[in-house]
Amino acid sequence: MGKKTLKVLWRDLAWLSFNERVMQEAKDNTNHPFDRLRFLGIFSNNQDEFFRVRVATLNRMVSLGKAAKKQLEEDPELVLKAIQERAVVQQLVFDRACSQVIRDLKRKNIFIKNEKQLNERQSRFVRRYFEEKVRTQIVPLMIESIQDMPLLHDKSIYLACVLARNACPAMRRFSLIEIPAGSLPRFVSLPSGKNTRDIILLEDIIRLNLPQIFSAMNFDRHEGYIVKVTRDAELDLDNDINANIIEALENGIKNRKKGKTTRFVYDRNIDPHLLDYLVKRLHLTKRDNLIAGGRIHNFKDFMNFPSKVFKDWHLRPSPFIHPELVQPCRIMDVLDRKDIMLHFPYHSFDSLIDLLREAAIDPFVQSISITCYRLAKDSKIINALINAARNGKKVTAVIELRARFDEKANLAWKTLLEEEGAKVILGRPDMKVHAKLCVIEKVVNNKRKGYGFVSTGNFNENTARYYGDHCLLTSKRKIISDIRRIFNHLEFPNRKSASLRHCKSLPVSPYNMREYFMKCMDEEIHAARNKKHAEIKIKLNNLVDRQLIEKIYEAAQEGVKVNLIIRGICCAITHHPSFKTPIRGISIIDEYLEHARVCIFHNQGLPKVFISSADWMVRNMDYRVEAACPVFDKKLKQELIDIFDIQLSENVKARILNNSYKNIYVKRPDHEAQIRSQVAIRQYLLPKKTS
Repeated sequence: MGKKTLKVLWRDLAWLSFNERVMQEAKDNTNHPFDRLRFLGIFSNNQDEFFRVRVATLNRMVSLGKAAKKQLEEDPELVLKAIQERAVVQQLVFDRACSQVIRDLKRKNIFIKNEKQLNERQSRFVRRYFEEKVRTQIVPLMIESIQDMPLLHDKSIYLACVLARNACPAMRRFSLIEIPAGSLPRFVSLPSGKNTRDIILLEDIIRLNLPQIFSAMNFDRHEGYIVKVTRDAELDLDNDINANIIEALENGIKNRKKGKTTRFVYDRNIDPHLLDYLVKRLHLTKRDNLIAGGRIHNFKDFMNFPSKVFKDWHLRPSPFIHPELVQPCRIMDVLDRKDIMLHFPYHSFDSLIDLLREAAIDPFVQSISITCYRLAKDSKIINALINAARNGKKVTAVIELRARFDEKANLAWKTLLEEEGAKVILGRPDMKVHAKLCVIEKVVNNKRKGYGFVSTGNFNENTARYYGDHCLLTSKRKIISDIRRIFNHLEFPNRKSASLRHCKSLPVSPYNMREYFMKCMDEEIHAARNKKHAEIKIKLNNLVDRQLIEKIYEAAQEGVKVNLIIRGICCAITHHPSFKTPIRGISIIDEYLEHARVCIFHNQGLPKVFISSADWMVRNMDYRVEAACPVFDKKLKQELIDIFDIQLSENVKARILNNSYKNIYVKRPDHEAQIRSQVAIRQYLLPKKTS
């Protein structure tokens, strides 16, 4: 067509814009303070992972020079500079939001006290707690006496201490104490009045006891400031097909602990001599994201702030069992009659576990194959698979050892399953297996029948309570046949018959998913050119892939109605003079994490609807095994379309995605009722009462 190539937004600034939306929830005083604390924790955790992974990657690209610029399309040094500027501003906003939430807690008579605000009774309690619980968990490091600076652990916080004498201020020593928040609670309830709740942080318990910790050293002034480092967390795994992936992974986990520092955050009131000393000993420069923060760090722990201190906070509504799967019932018999779509966290995850338990004891079931990416800590999925193996079923689990930050847990699941007689496949050495699939094989009267499920999210009963995902349960032959083909490909990658090319209904990565969805968009473009109604609806976590974005642009230029719901990174611009129809893009951040991927194409009134595990990113299209699943059942298609449309009508928690990374809320006209989509979706899905 000869049209000018339009820009895409910088991925990293788009990500920071997403995290600002999380911050907006923390600042929103219509949210309960408990939820605002949780959003502060989510923001902090997101930021930590961003610096561990993305900033670390950019630093590597800087060291690669010109070769990296071709990969990134932007100058990594410019991107890092922009990140640094944005991160400093975000830290200031974060500190203000934190202070505001703490003030709002006080209005509810909930006080986070530091070591200088305790009454006599509380001081005694804290000293006793320190002696009984904390003392043996800490090891002060006199860092000036250590030739090689000890490695500061990523994810930990440290109390950087100045020890001095009032009579001789120039005489001072420095020390570091790692806060044992992994083995002890970060928040400790204090003896309080009848109508108040007082809480102290673990680091302030240690601060109060600094004179006691250093009593043998004859100092009379003790100051402590929280600092933390964020390290490069990427695992450099050998992609050689003959490499021992387990050994490489174990080495990678060890190396992660000593990865390059990508950020150093410190209390802005820190003693300047101590700060200079730490920066020098840690071999940091101004380019290493030195960020001044408040008194409290590692706010990710605030995701676990004790809810019991609030009298007016109510748990989320409990998930409910899908009406077709209420026990006692035989789920495979239900799937013989119809497909079922589970919508988490509204529907209970227990139904998936019930299906696996049913398969584990059904005498006609011969095998179960499943992909495992991120599992719950005490996984009921694994328990069901173990029961199946003990009952003589052939159990095959594809475990992705490179699921970031879950590598260690997945190694343990591998060992456990193999000990119980299950077959464990470690995916492919050259790419992650991210598809969320399961197939159950059953033989009745010499006839093979297949049942399975395809999900947009992990098979994890814990995260399913607050991640918004869709999961299709089906016995449709064309879907089951393709799921079998994917497992055959993973089990026997060198067999020609096991190629992903043989999948007939499921678009799969890395074979044809990008091309398939581009073809679907081409069909809408063709319809628009012929003056027919054309519409594309896409819901993702992240929209980054340039080829797919450019096809979306082409659709908008031809007048196709494009609606995007993107929770996280959106690199697509939404307004341009060349668009006949502006792209409408929104992002919803609310109580549940919007995690589902859904693609809907109008298709001249016969909608094509897909659920998928894959975001529209290069890594998902080219470097992962992914699957998108068509929804054939008309009722379930309409269900997904209705849910999408409910979210498009959101006017409480939706922000407009625009060309300038601004997060402006969708404005609700005065005459319009409030629509909070997560509340409306639950109401839509609740079983209708019959008279």
